[in-house]
Amino acid sequence: MTSNRARGGVARHLLGLLPAYTRIASEGLRAAPRGRPPRIVQAVIRGPEGVLLALRPDLRGWELPGGNARADESDTDALVREVREETGLIIAPERRVGTYRRTGFWPHVALVFTGRIEGGALRPSAETPQVAWFATDRLPATIFPWFLGPLEDALAEHDEPVERDEHQGVAAIWAGMRIDLRMRCSDDRAH
Repeated sequence: MTSNRARGGVARHLLGLLPAYTRIASEGLRAAPRGRPPRIVQAVIRGPEGVLLALRPDLRGWELPGGNARADESDTDALVREVREETGLIIAPERRVGTYRRTGFWPHVALVFTGRIEGGALRPSAETPQVAWFATDRLPATIFPWFLGPLEDALAEHDEPVERDEHQGVAAIWAGMRIDLRMRCSDDRAH
């Protein structure tokens, strides 16, 4: 039987999610400024240990390293900057895997590249409290599902970059929340 004290701790933990979920929801439901969705750059970085993934600090779950490109940056410059900020690694972008135009919840355009490690030292950051290598045939169950397609496309090594239109609806929101809760309840140990 669960004690009142344990139930109280779980309740406080879940109540603590309300501010984070409220902020994520308001950002995700907001329309893109002036009809232009944000440009996100992400890297598929492979090494002997597998593929590198980063843990998000807000909606907890594994994803490809990367982030928002600035208006004055090229896609590859933004990719190098974001990967270094998040992982400590210096990469050289190799090829564009594809463009993923996402509508619905948090509309954006994700430009996914492969990257080769050229230097730096792997380390977590404020943006990514954990970074880890995962075998490509044993990806964590707590990877956000919208990263599986780009990973699959990168590993398939298509001759040309793919172009995909994806809608992030209620199923994507629910999947993200389930992964977040699983990670939080395991103190980020769930894989």
